[in-house]
Amino acid sequence: MTRIGILGTGMVGRTLGTRLAALGHEVVMGARQAGHPGARSWARETGGGAGDFAEAAAHGELLVNATAGAGSCAALRQAGEENLAGKVVLDTSNPLDFGAGFPPSLRPVNTDSLGEQLQRAFPAARIVKTLNTVLASVMVEPDELPEPHDVFVAGEDADAKRVTRDLLVELGWSPEHVIDLGGIRASRGTEMYIALWLALDASFQTGNFNIRVVRH
Repeated sequence: MTRIGILGTGMVGRTLGTRLAALGHEVVMGARQAGHPGARSWARETGGGAGDFAEAAAHGELLVNATAGAGSCAALRQAGEENLAGKVVLDTSNPLDFGAGFPPSLRPVNTDSLGEQLQRAFPAARIVKTLNTVLASVMVEPDELPEPHDVFVAGEDADAKRVTRDLLVELGWSPEHVIDLGGIRASRGTEMYIALWLALDASFQTGNFNIRVVRH
């Protein structure tokens, strides 16, 4: 059992929080303001806790950034550098920019990534980019897809990636399908994949899919 802090009350935060609580972890969901009705209702439904970002981060031995990418830096800042220091932070966010409507563009892109920005802004945290390439339901129930498929991890700290891999396996991912892409700079690739993900989602009329890397 691990104490886990979830930063974010949207679909990703609620889905991950519910699954992690069901697996027996002590989960606190954090919102920008304490008393957030979504976090409180989630806590009642799951037996977890609810608070603001700082309270969730202080609670967690391991943290999950499930905030919208545009607000991720601010959310982690509100969580408090002292509450992030030394902790593994799974970053599931994507830097979606809806300024020109839908589909969104990415900001940053190409020469930087949100994962890198978070690691630079919070150097004492151990950021691991993961799960940002799949729908929330696939994050926690990978077996709902009929064939093997892959998830990625990227980060500077090898032990943090091991902890992340172990949690992914607990969520149902096969160890051989957790692909280590190396350092946090690889976040550029997984974040830019979202453009293809959005096109596939429009084509399939569902986000219930994933990809598999086939190697010789």
